Amino acid sequence: MNAPAAIVIGCSAGGVDALMTLLGALDARLPQAVLVCCHRSDTMDILSDVLRRSSTLPVHDAVERELAQPGVVQLAPAGYHLLVERNRQFALSADPRVNYARPSIDVLFCSAAEVWRQALIGVILTGANADGAAGLRRIRELGGIAVVQSPADAQAAAMPQAALDKAGADYALPLSDIAPLLNQLCLV
Repeated sequence: MNAPAAIVIGCSAGGVDALMTLLGALDARLPQAVLVCCHRSDTMDILSDVLRRSSTLPVHDAVERELAQPGVVQLAPAGYHLLVERNRQFALSADPRVNYARPSIDVLFCSAAEVWRQALIGVILTGANADGAAGLRRIRELGGIAVVQSPADAQAAAMPQAALDKAGADYALPLSDIAPLLNQLCLV
């Protein structure tokens, strides 16, 4: 098996704590681009600062026309959908909310799936709505790997349960087991 080229992660309610745990346990040698969509208010622009404190990888908000960078965590900025274009550059959109959210996990996951196809891992963590379920299904349809936090382990079970119901998963694990799995899959 070839190592994946990118990882996309989506979360909502309880997501900041989950991301701190997950990003803090990733191997610092991870060569994949790591793109994160966490539902947050339009004014919450300090998420990258918060996550940087625990992450083993550099963390910053994605910027329009920037390339997805290997070994870096790039966040969907507050108030914008994050899309990946075929050349792996980012596009930011202020289009209407999707699943009541902007940034939307489905928007990021679907665009990333079209770019990386079977070389993509999608991860759904804790959250209180169904955003991400359709995007995770698209990742699986195009040959990518789906990882879902076990609903019983999540602070808010609705998002991981919706993902399991709509997309299924290659792996459904407690949060503490997700980073070790990603390290194993990505450092082939």
